[in-house]
Amino acid sequence: MAYPSHTSTLDTRLEGRADGTQAVIDIAQRAGQPKALEPGHIYAFAVGDRLQQVDLTGPEHTGKPPRKSGTTVVRDVDSFLAYFDKHADENTEVYADFERRTITAILDAHTATDARWGGHRLTLALRHTPAWTAWTGMDNTLVTQAKFAEFIEDNLVDLVEPTAATMLELAESFEATTSAEFQSSQRLDSGQRKFSYVEDVKAKAGHKGDITIPATLTLALRPFEGTEPYKVTARFKYRLDRQQGSLSLGFKIERPEDILTAAFTDIRTLIDNGIPEEIAVLNGAPLSR
Repeated sequence: MAYPSHTSTLDTRLEGRADGTQAVIDIAQRAGQPKALEPGHIYAFAVGDRLQQVDLTGPEHTGKPPRKSGTTVVRDVDSFLAYFDKHADENTEVYADFERRTITAILDAHTATDARWGGHRLTLALRHTPAWTAWTGMDNTLVTQAKFAEFIEDNLVDLVEPTAATMLELAESFEATTSAEFQSSQRLDSGQRKFSYVEDVKAKAGHKGDITIPATLTLALRPFEGTEPYKVTARFKYRLDRQQGSLSLGFKIERPEDILTAAFTDIRTLIDNGIPEEIAVLNGAPLSR
């Protein structure tokens, strides 16, 4: 014997009613059925007497970050301008910090009326060239003839005056007289200095000779990577120990900070000329995050 199901009985009963109950049940049944949710939206559902929220706006659902963030570091002006052009807008801010040797763009800076994250940044972090590091590393330091000669030979490419050939010959003279005894020095009218030495002091007829060094060196150095060479002047320094007969040599770079300032200012000018006129390059540093 077959028995009618409860569902069938209920449906039969409701079909004959004219008060709209069937429509309510249809809506309730559709609401209770599974439904695919779209990423990028927030949904709310009534569960009993509570409201449950489903947030599908996170990157794990949308497959992309909610906003641009992070700091990109570049090493030259061209790279800075290329990234800037791609991501900046009219509210971007740019800061030049000479002490840190950096130029930083806050690509999502605050607007005049609204706050923004300030978390998407671009920084030009300047690095000294190996040549600048080498010469400034020896600045105002006196060393032996052999060490000075080796340094000159390793850095001939940076010399403008005297020529590399002249300085190479001078370096070879220093190397050849490391065992000689230096006895006197004399300043010449040209500003050069002449040192007199004896190669074999014990021998009655010890070989005597002179070495003349220039008063100054003129160098062509790039202070930072990606910059043009700058003229750098260095004055020769020496110490003659007559008791020991030894000669120590070195040089003093004239006002290296002025050269760094000029190079940084030129870089700032290049960036200022490469970005929109309405965006100024401010002197200082942005707020830390």
